[in-house]
Amino acid sequence: MKEGTFSLLGKRRFGPFFFTQFLGAFNDNVFRQALILLIASGVVAGTEVNTLNNVALALFILPFFLFSALAGQVADKYDRAMLVRRIKFAEVLIMGCAAAGFFFSSVYFLLAVLFLMGLQSTFFGPIKYAIIPQHLGPRELVTGNALVEMGTFLAILLGSISGVLLKMDAASPAIVSTAVVGLALLGYLAARGIPSAPAADPGSRLDWNLWKETWRIVGYAREVKSVWMCVLGISWFWFLGAAYTTQLKVYVDDYLLGTDGLYALLLGTFSVGIGLGSWLCEKLSGRQVELGLVPLGSIGLSLFGVDLFFSYAGLPKGVELGIGAFLQAPAGWRVLVDLLGIGVFGGFYIVPLFAFIQQRSDPRHLARIIAANNILNALLMVLSAAAGIVLVGLLDLTVPQFFLVLALLNVVVAAYIYTVVPEFLIRLLVWMLTNVLYRIKRKGLENIPDEGPCLLVCNHVSYVDALLLGGAVRRPARFVMFKPIYDLPLMNLIFRGGKAIPIDGKSRNPQVYEEAFRRIREELAAGQVVCLFPEGQLTPDGEVGEFRNGLEKIVKETPVPVIPMALSGLWGSFFSHKGGRALTRLPRRFWSRVVLSAGEPVPPQAVEAEDMRRRVLALREQP
Repeated sequence: MKEGTFSLLGKRRFGPFFFTQFLGAFNDNVFRQALILLIASGVVAGTEVNTLNNVALALFILPFFLFSALAGQVADKYDRAMLVRRIKFAEVLIMGCAAAGFFFSSVYFLLAVLFLMGLQSTFFGPIKYAIIPQHLGPRELVTGNALVEMGTFLAILLGSISGVLLKMDAASPAIVSTAVVGLALLGYLAARGIPSAPAADPGSRLDWNLWKETWRIVGYAREVKSVWMCVLGISWFWFLGAAYTTQLKVYVDDYLLGTDGLYALLLGTFSVGIGLGSWLCEKLSGRQVELGLVPLGSIGLSLFGVDLFFSYAGLPKGVELGIGAFLQAPAGWRVLVDLLGIGVFGGFYIVPLFAFIQQRSDPRHLARIIAANNILNALLMVLSAAAGIVLVGLLDLTVPQFFLVLALLNVVVAAYIYTVVPEFLIRLLVWMLTNVLYRIKRKGLENIPDEGPCLLVCNHVSYVDALLLGGAVRRPARFVMFKPIYDLPLMNLIFRGGKAIPIDGKSRNPQVYEEAFRRIREELAAGQVVCLFPEGQLTPDGEVGEFRNGLEKIVKETPVPVIPMALSGLWGSFFSHKGGRALTRLPRRFWSRVVLSAGEPVPPQAVEAEDMRRRVLALREQP
C-alpha cells in the first residue's frame, strides 16, 4: 500500500483517532439496532411499534439541535484529544446504563439512554472533523477524510446488520450488553492513544445562550461563501442518505418482495459503495482537495437514482425473493449496481466537501463550523423523513417514484450550488483536462508557500495554461491574462468564476491596464496567490519570449516573494499556436505528458525581468 493511504492507520497521529471514531459509530448502530429489535418484539403493550421507532429517531437527533452550539464552542476552547477521552469515558458509563436497560427489557429507560448517546455524538461530531487538520498535513486531508468516511459507513453497515450477526432478536440480553459495553471500552482505550490537539481558540468564553450561539456559529459557516455552499452540500447529502436508507426496507418488502437477507445485502451494497467511492476519491484527486469530483458525484447520484426507478420492473412479480433468486435475474444485478453507484458517487461527493471546509475555514472557528453543519444535517434528516411521509404516505407516490423525485431534486440543488460557486465546475473542467488529455508531472510545487501572498511567473504556451496551473497549485490563484484571451466565449465564464484579472497594453487600453494593477495590489494585500505570464502573449514559436517589465512594477508596488514556474510538453497541442493556428486540430493523443516545475522563491528586492526569464528557461530544460 502506498504511503499516505492505508498506511496512515499505522501512525499515532491518525490511527488511534480512526479506531476511536470507527468503534463509536459501530457502537451507536449496534445499540440502536438492538433497541429497534426490542421494540419490535412487542415488550411495550398498547403502543405502536412505528411510533416508538419514530420517537427513538427523534430522541437521537434532538441533542444535535439543542447542544451543537455548545459542543462547537467546547471543541474550539479545549484540547480536543482530552475532550475525546472524556467523551469516550462518558460512553462507557452510558453503555453501562444501557446494559441494565437491556437486562430488564426497559424500553423507556433505553430511550433515555438513546438521548444520552445522541448527546455524546453531538459533542464528538465537531471534534471528529476539526482534529483531522491538526494532525495531518495539507496533502493528507483528502486521505484522512476518505478513511474516516470509509470507516464510518463500514461501522454503520456492521452495526445495522448486527441484529443478524449477533442474533439479538432471540439471544440473551447479556450478549447485547456485553457487546455495547465492550465496544465502548475499546473506544476509550483507542482514545487514550490520540496525541495532544491544542485548543484552537482557548481565550473564547462559553456562551450558554444556545439559541443566540446557534445563529452565531451559522454566521461563522457563512463567512466564506464557498465554505457555506460545502456545508449545504453535505447537509443535502445526509438528506439523500437518510431518504434512501429509510425507504430501503419498504422498497425491499413491498416492491421486491425480498427477505431480510436481501435487505441486508442491498443496505450493505449502498454502504460499501460509499466506502469504495471515498477510497477512489482519494486516488483520483491525487491526494489534494479536488472540488472537481463534487459535480461528478452529483451527476452520478442523479443518473443512478433515476435508473433505480426503472431497474426493479424486470424482477419476478408475486414471489418472495431471497438473495439467490434476486441475483439470478438481470434486473436484480441492475438494482444492485444502481445502489452501488449511488454509494460510490456519494463518496466522490462527500469527501472533498469535508476536506475543503477543513482547508478553507478559519482554524479558530472550525469546530463551530462543523457544529453548524451538524445542526443543518439533523434538520435535513428530519425534513427527509417529513418528505417521505408527505410524498409516500399522503400523496401516494410509490417508493421507486420517491427515488426518482430525489434524483431530480439533486439536479436542482446541484445546479443552485454550482451557479452560486462556479469554482466547483471550474475544478471539474480542470480535473477532466488534467486526467483525460494530459498527464501532469509536478516538480517543486512545495516551493509555493501554504499561506501568505506570493507571485507566480510562468511561460505562456497554450490557452489552457491557467487551468493546468490552477489544477496543480494547492492554493487558489488569481491569474493575470491578456484580455482577448479572457474574453473568449465560454472560457470567459470560467475565468470570471476563478477571479482572473484581465490586462491589456498600456497604450492600447490604459483603463484596463491600470485596473489590472489595482486588482493585483488588492489581491496580494489580501494574502492571495497571483499568477502572471510575463511574456504578455502566447508563444508563437514554442520558445520563451521576453519578460515585460510589468513584473518588476508589481513587486516594486507590493513586495512579495516571486516563484518562477515552467510548463513543458504543451507546444504542438490542440490548445497551442503551433503552425499558426489553435483550436483547429484534434488532440494528437490522450494522456500526453506535461511537466510543471516550480523553482525556489526569489525575494522581491532581487527580482529582475530578464533574471526571472532565465530561471524559467532553466526550469523548462530540466530533465
